[in-house]
Amino acid sequence: MIPRPDHNNRPFSCSCERIVAASPEALFEAWTTGFDRWFAQTGTLVMQVKSGQPFFFYNRDEWGRHPHYGRFLTLETNRLVEMTWLTGDGRADGTQGAETILRIALDAVKGGTCVRLTHSGFPNKVSRNAHAENWPLALDELAKAVED
Repeated sequence: MIPRPDHNNRPFSCSCERIVAASPEALFEAWTTGFDRWFAQTGTLVMQVKSGQPFFFYNRDEWGRHPHYGRFLTLETNRLVEMTWLTGDGRADGTQGAETILRIALDAVKGGTCVRLTHSGFPNKVSRNAHAENWPLALDELAKAVED
């Protein structure tokens, strides 16, 4: 069993969803081996797509250089990606060193795929609110990268 973060003292979460005109297969790939097509800076992605395995990347340079670390918790091909998510650059940005959980559920719908993103385990409302503001923007970038 892959150990999960303890979120008993970190109850803050956010979620968003978007219909993307692409297949669940294309979106699963985008959240795994294709992260550098839309989110990670090209050449920085280190990732083995397997439950329990760690990953690392810097996000795109135009968003400001922030390291992202984590490990895959659950992978259901073309249906679900669940990973831990740690971000920050030594300031009060990102998850502030907290091992949060990012859950991406992919459901085929007419016209594409519903991407349901839930991000949980934030240390405070400030961190949660920043992610709640930025995840919809990230999903816009995802859609631009994969839409048919």
